[in-house]
Amino acid sequence: MIGYVKGVVTYLFTDYCFVDVQGIGYRIFIPNSTRQKLAIGQTATLFTYLNVREDALTLHGFYTQEEYDLFLSLISVSGIGPKVAAGILSTITPQNFRSAISANNAAILTKLPGIGKKTAERIILELKDKVGIGAEFDASASGQMSADGNLPGDIRQEAIQALIALGYNHAEITPVIKKIYQHEGTAHTEISLEQLIRLTLKEFGRR
Repeated sequence: MIGYVKGVVTYLFTDYCFVDVQGIGYRIFIPNSTRQKLAIGQTATLFTYLNVREDALTLHGFYTQEEYDLFLSLISVSGIGPKVAAGILSTITPQNFRSAISANNAAILTKLPGIGKKTAERIILELKDKVGIGAEFDASASGQMSADGNLPGDIRQEAIQALIALGYNHAEITPVIKKIYQHEGTAHTEISLEQLIRLTLKEFGRR
């Protein structure tokens, strides 16, 4: 399997591009979110997925690991193929998609290309534990303040992603962050992303 392709972008089309790697041009299908980050003549690295069918081999590429991981999660759902998954990534950001999953918001999912009501419900059922941002953050998934604190949902989500990048997993991060913002002295005080990450790491250090 081709893990990534690094080369010069030579052509850009609506849903695919050509990347020249030492004289070999790879046709790579891309979502709009990735296309917007590319430019002809640019040296780019795309995380790739090779879709193998009886009649064709197609290479799908993504500018970020986050997009790639979400793509893999989507095609694991029955009835969703690479084309539909790419269409979803072209329409909604990974963060907003996770928020919709966590909030069980099938209405948002049905607005995505190729997704009907039954498929939306299946996505929520199969992916909530994989890509959701945590049930305790549902009420503030839109980035608004929660009833028990002033900590914006997007700051929590950014902190979670930063800590995951440091090697921690979602299951251990979430309860610690919840404890921090509910703790007396911080529950009703604004907190920055940097402070939240620092406090969370401090809690991990006490274990």
